[in-house]
Amino acid sequence: MSWLREEHSALAVQNILDAATRLFVDRGVSAVGMADVAKAAGCSRQTLYRYFESRQALHLAFGHREAVRLVTWVSDEVKPIDDPADRVVAIIVALLREVRTTDYLSAWFGSGEPALAEIANSSPMIEALALTLFAADSPSERAIQLTRWCIRVTLSLLITPGVDEADERSLLEQFIAPLVQTGAPAR
Repeated sequence: MSWLREEHSALAVQNILDAATRLFVDRGVSAVGMADVAKAAGCSRQTLYRYFESRQALHLAFGHREAVRLVTWVSDEVKPIDDPADRVVAIIVALLREVRTTDYLSAWFGSGEPALAEIANSSPMIEALALTLFAADSPSERAIQLTRWCIRVTLSLLITPGVDEADERSLLEQFIAPLVQTGAPAR
């Protein structure tokens, strides 16, 4: 019956993250405390802390969950693109569009949430992104570095956007694509 406990725990974590997501949209990420999340999830603070030892851990879990969703979606979107430079531009443009049009993701960028840096630099997340987007079997150090760099470019454009999507795509094609083209890792 341990599988039942594991299934219950996974469901509890998802319910808590879903409750936190709604609060992030309604109040902004930094205004949401653990007591707010527990109340919205319909559980006690003790139960919440059983799954997330801190607000930071909750933010990280949220970031990882959404990164998996985004990477799955983006990798399907850019799968037909073979050229590494075109692929990176398409990845960043798709990520920008998805984050900006998804209310619970865009809530993270309204006030420069401090949790973003930790989420963006999470090693397991970076490696998963590198594997999915740039590497065929296992992420090389180059693929991991490229992924870190693409995340920084993406965050920069989310925090300080271009004029519009066409402007951002043009900047990416002029300045990012040539750098990637000179030493892109194999897919």
